[in-house]
Amino acid sequence: MHEMLSKLESADPLHSMSVEQLESLGVEIRDVLCNLLATRTAHFASNLGVVELCLALHSVFDFRKDRLIWDTGHQIYPHKLITGRYHEFQSIRTKGGLMGYPNPVESDYDLFMTGHAGCSVSTALGLKSGDDLMDQASRKSVAVIGDGAFPSGIVFEAMNNAGELNSDLIVILNDNKMSICPRVGAVANYLDRLRTNPFYTGLKSEVVKVLNKLPLFGDPAEKLLAQIKEGVKAGMVGGMLFEEFGFRYIGPIDGHDIHLMRKYLEMIKDQKGPTLLHVVTEKGRGYKPAEKDPVYFHTPPAFEDEDGSPKIVTSGEKPAFTNFARDAILSQMKKNDKVTVMTAAMCQGNKLEPVRDAFPDRFFDVGICESHAVAFAAGHAKVGLRPIVAIYSTFLQRSYDQIFQEVALQNLPVTMMLDRAGLTGPDGPTHHGLFDIGYMRVFPNIVMMAPGDATEVEPMLEFSLNLPGPSSIRYPKTTAPSFERPTQRIELGKSETLRWGTDGAIIACGASLQQAITAADLLREEGLEVAVINARFIKPLDIDMLTRVFEECRFVVTVEEGTLMGGFGSAVLETACANGWDTRVLRTLGIPDRFIEHGERNDLLSDLGLDAAGVVKTCLALSERFSNASHAGA
Repeated sequence: MHEMLSKLESADPLHSMSVEQLESLGVEIRDVLCNLLATRTAHFASNLGVVELCLALHSVFDFRKDRLIWDTGHQIYPHKLITGRYHEFQSIRTKGGLMGYPNPVESDYDLFMTGHAGCSVSTALGLKSGDDLMDQASRKSVAVIGDGAFPSGIVFEAMNNAGELNSDLIVILNDNKMSICPRVGAVANYLDRLRTNPFYTGLKSEVVKVLNKLPLFGDPAEKLLAQIKEGVKAGMVGGMLFEEFGFRYIGPIDGHDIHLMRKYLEMIKDQKGPTLLHVVTEKGRGYKPAEKDPVYFHTPPAFEDEDGSPKIVTSGEKPAFTNFARDAILSQMKKNDKVTVMTAAMCQGNKLEPVRDAFPDRFFDVGICESHAVAFAAGHAKVGLRPIVAIYSTFLQRSYDQIFQEVALQNLPVTMMLDRAGLTGPDGPTHHGLFDIGYMRVFPNIVMMAPGDATEVEPMLEFSLNLPGPSSIRYPKTTAPSFERPTQRIELGKSETLRWGTDGAIIACGASLQQAITAADLLREEGLEVAVINARFIKPLDIDMLTRVFEECRFVVTVEEGTLMGGFGSAVLETACANGWDTRVLRTLGIPDRFIEHGERNDLLSDLGLDAAGVVKTCLALSERFSNASHAGA
């Protein structure tokens, strides 16, 4: 039991704590985080890095009344621990437990589910503007945004608007020199120059010495010194990027010095107009292995600490679809020097480090800027290259307009590889890749594929890189099975029949093939011989196969890890209607019209009736129904 954390029902007590007490609280928080990683994988290094920042913020502001947005939300763990959720914390990222991201259902301290990056400045500005309109101007609005998220286009859209509105918005730029991997781009270089300018660094240290000799809060001399500092800084570096947007820029300051941060937060708390406080933190702070390798310790496998060294407690994982996709990309780049790769700050998530290292001139990490990644790829395709855009399904949504305008409308050969397409387990509703079929199927020109097992990943990628127009390949975050069967080459719009039977047919979209095969084995024990079809293509569909199953099989069941609305089953139903087939024999299994909470993937599949048992249950019900109907007709 942690003595201080266990007594916190809210963050209120932090307002009266001394710096020493807050530092002791920080020690307890880091201990809880390390203990958590002994039981399951979770976001780790990013949370270690914001402990002092979180404590300083909650000791100065009252975020039951004031507004706080964390961007991205995976650095929310310290915030949850000090806002009354300590006793539930061991349930985080488990079914029915706390979410690994902010969740308004859990606490009034959480305002938005922020599972991705870049939107905090916009939402915080909207909150402040709305509060002002609702006669709640005394409420403060604070956005904490990481330097990796900061280059997102929407951030600059929000800053442009904030400068025009001149709202009393506070933006905390949490600069740890990292996204998940080391950050990239001109903004990153600019922040490095701000942090390392030798003349300003010396000036800053002298100002800090003087500030530390002054009372903690409210001394007019402190504000005067701060104004002098700002004036000297402005004269030294000229017009700064943030100030050109209308923000008062302050910093950089040490994000692990609670005493100093409280001073600055009190100083800017009542500042008029938008203010940006540049805070420098260290990802993985407090745990040496995470400090040395924050990329690995972003979401490490479960481990136990042995005298300062991590000992992995889970092992033996079989290769995932992501591994096979990475290997396929690497293979195609070796074969074809026109193949290029774009990712959006997800080099580590997509396991693309070997691709980056082997082909640095043809690998482009554009930062958390998905819209730009797709439009950038369109430019590559236009000049004759064969770009691959490797982005999570749920994050590619951000580039919807570019998929339409720059890729599909132009009919350019861009291949989109959608990792995490399907249920992502503990990451929950912000990360489940359930919508890509629906949001891409509507566009003309796009060919859409889904491998049923590991053996199909590279052939599908090679096929897509020889198409004249755009394509997508979706695959889930799970171990990739391999089914032994005669090799059938990839042909446009052609499925693969693994077994045949006329009692019914199961058409599997992508990784649902494993559940379909198991279900067919179980149905055979019930005396039913059902066909198992690996759809391979979501668009175009295999019309010859569909004609046969609707004409010869008593029932047809489609299975997919995607939304039923606009999904693969919906496409089959549309085709059946267009061809006059009997749609009464069809059942579509997929994700219903609601957001799916976090939990282990297999548990979620079971709950949704998408595991083998669920498929069997649906097939038996259909078989019984049509058997009874046949007897009644006789």
